[in-house]
Amino acid sequence: MKNHWKNASIPAIDKKVGRDAQTYIHSLTKPVGSLGRLEDLAVSLASMTKERFPTVFPPGVLIFAADHGIVSEGVSAYPQEVTGQMVRNFLNGGAAINVFSKQIGAKLNIVDIGIAAEINSQTLISRKVRYGTANFLLGDAMIREEAEQAIDAGYQTANEMINNGIKCLIPGEMGIGNTTASSAVVAAVSGEEVDTLVGTGTGIEKEKLQIKKDVIEKALALRKPNGDDPVDVLSKVGGLEIAGMAGAMLAASSRSIPILVDGFIASTAALIAKMICSASADYMILGHRSAEPGHMKVIKLLGKEPILDLGMRLGEGSGAAIAFPVLQSASLMINEMATFEAAQISAKKQEGETRLVYK
Repeated sequence: MKNHWKNASIPAIDKKVGRDAQTYIHSLTKPVGSLGRLEDLAVSLASMTKERFPTVFPPGVLIFAADHGIVSEGVSAYPQEVTGQMVRNFLNGGAAINVFSKQIGAKLNIVDIGIAAEINSQTLISRKVRYGTANFLLGDAMIREEAEQAIDAGYQTANEMINNGIKCLIPGEMGIGNTTASSAVVAAVSGEEVDTLVGTGTGIEKEKLQIKKDVIEKALALRKPNGDDPVDVLSKVGGLEIAGMAGAMLAASSRSIPILVDGFIASTAALIAKMICSASADYMILGHRSAEPGHMKVIKLLGKEPILDLGMRLGEGSGAAIAFPVLQSASLMINEMATFEAAQISAKKQEGETRLVYK
């Protein structure tokens, strides 16, 4: 088995290009700093892409789908079969991510990395590692080699999208039970109390919420994942789609492609990618703040500030896709706005403000 991701070399972001972009942004026809975080995003994009005039179009939405054996413990409001049913919905164009991908002109790929059933479709990319993870209350979710294989599947699939011309990667997921796996992963890595990380996921009732917390606590005590070893954590309490997204992020960062990260599950994958190679985090931008409580802890661990906060918790890459127009606006600002000189506008500073005066 080849593990291309282990040999990946992630370049440092180019801070000089970022400074050049900042200087250029100050010359645009607007008061300095008046576009707020949009200006910061443009500088970040320039640093990531090593281009003073960065572009993020077209984006690529890459959805990894997998099942979780832990669902048999009653931690989800939906049965396991819904994973496959939703993947068929993706393939038929009926899901939220289909709508939002179309809205932003994204290339959309769906990957079977571990669905617990066979789905026959010419448009579904098959990278199946196994038919869902095992119930990690009873045993490890998967063996270490399978976790590594899933990371590699994500790495290779993302590279293929990049080779086909995408300029921004939006990883997403589908997997009933994956908020349980993500909560377990984050608890193992952070040492945080499970009670502060676990949310309602797909909308479970209070009784099931307590079951979910108890299951995670028991599983962590039994599996004893090494919080300093991301692959060990994945193999013991993680998910195949989480591993796949982590691999995809490693691929994008190795190619200097900006990564727009979705909510709790995608951010958990981002945390795994950062643990594997810390430089990968320099290419990540958080699309939104999830309503899942565990996302707050992951945001702190990633050291990022999300673009949007809409109370979303759908997954699928949907929140990141909705945030993409903001990222594109930052790119268009630096690429298309006129400078004071080009527009023949004088910039005069009065009482600490930049005022625009037409010649």
